[in-house]
Amino acid sequence: MCFGANNLLMVRYRLLLIALLFATSGFAQTYLVKPLNIEATYKKETRTLGGAPGKNYWQNTADYRIKINFNPDTRLLTGTVDIDYINNSPDTLKELVFKLYPNFYKKNAMRNYKVDAADMGDGVKIKKLSINQTDKDLGKVQIDGTNMRTEVSPLLSKGKLHVTVDYSYTLNKTSHVRTGQVDSGSYFIAYFFPRIAVYDDIDGWNRYQYLGNEEFYNDFCHFNADITVPGKYAVWATGDLINANEVYQPGIVKQIEIAGKADSVTDVITEADLKNGTVTSKNTFNTWKFEADNVTDLAFALSDHYLWKASSLVVDSVTRRRTRVDAVFNPIHKDYFEVVNYARKTVEAMSFKFPKWPYPYPHETVFDGLDQMEYPMMVNDNPLDKMEDEIELTDHEIFHTMFPFYMGINETKYGWMDEGWATIGEWVISPIINPTIVDDYAIESYESNAGKEDDVPIITLTPQLAGVSFLTNSYPKPGLGYMYVKDMLGDALFTKALHYYIEQWHGKHPMPYDFFNCMNTGSGMNLNWFWKNWFFDNGAPDQAITKVTVTNKKDYQVIITNIGTKMVPVDLTVHYINGTTKKIHRDVSCWKNGNKAIAINFMAEKTVLKIDLGGTYDPDVNKKDNTYTVTK
Repeated sequence: MCFGANNLLMVRYRLLLIALLFATSGFAQTYLVKPLNIEATYKKETRTLGGAPGKNYWQNTADYRIKINFNPDTRLLTGTVDIDYINNSPDTLKELVFKLYPNFYKKNAMRNYKVDAADMGDGVKIKKLSINQTDKDLGKVQIDGTNMRTEVSPLLSKGKLHVTVDYSYTLNKTSHVRTGQVDSGSYFIAYFFPRIAVYDDIDGWNRYQYLGNEEFYNDFCHFNADITVPGKYAVWATGDLINANEVYQPGIVKQIEIAGKADSVTDVITEADLKNGTVTSKNTFNTWKFEADNVTDLAFALSDHYLWKASSLVVDSVTRRRTRVDAVFNPIHKDYFEVVNYARKTVEAMSFKFPKWPYPYPHETVFDGLDQMEYPMMVNDNPLDKMEDEIELTDHEIFHTMFPFYMGINETKYGWMDEGWATIGEWVISPIINPTIVDDYAIESYESNAGKEDDVPIITLTPQLAGVSFLTNSYPKPGLGYMYVKDMLGDALFTKALHYYIEQWHGKHPMPYDFFNCMNTGSGMNLNWFWKNWFFDNGAPDQAITKVTVTNKKDYQVIITNIGTKMVPVDLTVHYINGTTKKIHRDVSCWKNGNKAIAINFMAEKTVLKIDLGGTYDPDVNKKDNTYTVTK
């Protein structure tokens, strides 16, 4: 076919427009290899190449009514959970898969954490399982580790069913892995009820076992929990306490109300309250009722001797909505007296500085426990000796509120999608709380392992990781990746892109490609060159000062060579002979075109003593070639 000159120009113009659209939109997938099960989601139109949920996106949900009794003396928890489950998928379900997370402590269970023999028991005892008021033959119910499976009458798309489970198990006394007894009168209890596993558009049923390292993946559901404990115990939990007047004495109820409205710190439970017995209602047993909507889990804690400090703050400048922030702790842990302030400043920073998203929940409770773990509206944090460690732990765990809880990330498969965010959250927020802090958590571990045999790409599924690569792939490597994009885009554009991702996926289940594509779309830039290099490729970061040229004794040109294959920013520190310094920075896009070297020119303001390459967040496997010293 023959084209005239005008037609040819028009075709070229259209091709140019298409190329520009492809290069600047979130639809660019040129360099990101997609596994077949991920590719299938685009064909089914449950997800889109632009990052947003597709027109056929769905997720299942349920309404949980949990009633338990917990005996602190024997640590026996007995309960009944009623579940109204809704199958929003297009599939007919012929089985249900449940998660029995306490079976982590069952004798002969698979796990990658050490558990004391004294804590190994029979796991969850299922006393009754009924589906639509018909009891199942427990002999035909299959329990394999932390998974339980049973066949059901076909549950059609958009269909509902009702499940009742009567069960019990004994809480661990030691071997505190995210849950268990804290001391003789305090307990943090998580993952304590059977729940229906996630059935999603990527894998179907989530059949991954809980082994200890990998964390959790649950659906967004509605929860009502009735928790019955001896009368002297106070209880804190995910969600709203809806019967405070029944379980607390009037003075405590009043203090809770004050804390919910005050910017200052309120002493809700004091040592005098504990001594005088004026905390809980004087009943042999109290039943604490909590309700939480659109959350992925519910945890609770109890103590008969903990103090409670609380404050609150406006987290949404438009609606003036407030969040209450609690620190609940043993008074012998002196570091915890300041935790309420660290927690409050974290919630404030998250709402207004990073990620600049109004804190989504009514409260955040930091409980003095034996772990370093997050739950919806709660964290279980051990006491620490150093102020900076306490700040970094507090803000890291609270930052998880956004990832994985507000954003329903599959932590089991993609641990970096939440731990990496909590890591950059810690790096950014800790110096806001205390400007003396330079937080470089786990960067040295990555630096010492980068490029070695067990240093695999971040995109590697979490269950496939072990040893130091589990640490580095979950925390510093993705944290650095997020930080480099933030630096490259600038705060305003980065925030715009991140908010686009949050807007599309909060209350849903994003996967890695949804994140990459949302950031591309939200920023209006094709960042696949960076996603590929930092998240998909092998390699190591290694930069060097390879040449320095000086003219007129003050005009310097420094050649920086990227010897390694990982892209990191360039940070030069020019040291003058009088002790002052000059900082020069180039963001990671200086390597975007595949070049192996860049030139940095500057005019020396004074006599130069030496030039150093590298910064806190610039890992480098060989720093011997990172300094140029001026010879006299």
